[in-house]
Amino acid sequence: MSGSPPPRLAVFDMDGTLLDSLPDLAASADRLLKSYGLTGIAPEAVRAMIGDGVAALVRRLLAHAGDDAKGIDMHEATARYLADYTPRAVELSRPFPGTLHALEQLRAAGWRMAVCTNKPVAAARRIVAALELEDWFDAIGGGDSFPVRKPDPAHLLGTIGLAGGQAARAIMVGDHHNDVLAAEGAAVRSVFARWGYGRPEMEAGATVGADSMAELPHIAARLLPP
Repeated sequence: MSGSPPPRLAVFDMDGTLLDSLPDLAASADRLLKSYGLTGIAPEAVRAMIGDGVAALVRRLLAHAGDDAKGIDMHEATARYLADYTPRAVELSRPFPGTLHALEQLRAAGWRMAVCTNKPVAAARRIVAALELEDWFDAIGGGDSFPVRKPDPAHLLGTIGLAGGQAARAIMVGDHHNDVLAAEGAAVRSVFARWGYGRPEMEAGATVGADSMAELPHIAARLLPP
């Protein structure tokens, strides 16, 4: 007799997928620029800068500021952003509508769950704990958990391994082309989160798209039947 198949695993991106974190990310971005005497920035301008980690966000913020930001040290600015953002990361951020119900349904159907984010893992863990979500996830793979990060498939594969899963029995849910590319490279089915921050063209290459978190349990069951 053959044994039971490996457990199914749903891996989630964090910002723009599990969490509507734009308000806190944008508030810290605005404070960072103003701390250097630069013009602040609106949340909608920050939206397109999210998804590649903190250093990339800060680099884009300084580029947005233009010539007035020349001469600012990137490492110092990144450290300044993290020092401001980390203790205030959940002042305004909340799970997207339907997230908790979707996690409940997935867990009831026997799925394991994990987070794969380009945020530093310590920050990701603090946020998950502060929002009382830690019991849902078997692993968190942060942007510094492995030598590489999304879109490198090794980041996703490493997170799957931490959660005790297998690529063939996993799905990746994310709102950014980094999530889609990581899934493609890892031979993992992917769900593009249309409710998030990614531009519509970033869905290209995803196995399927979803308009809301409420759709996810049904889509997940269709992609990977028990």
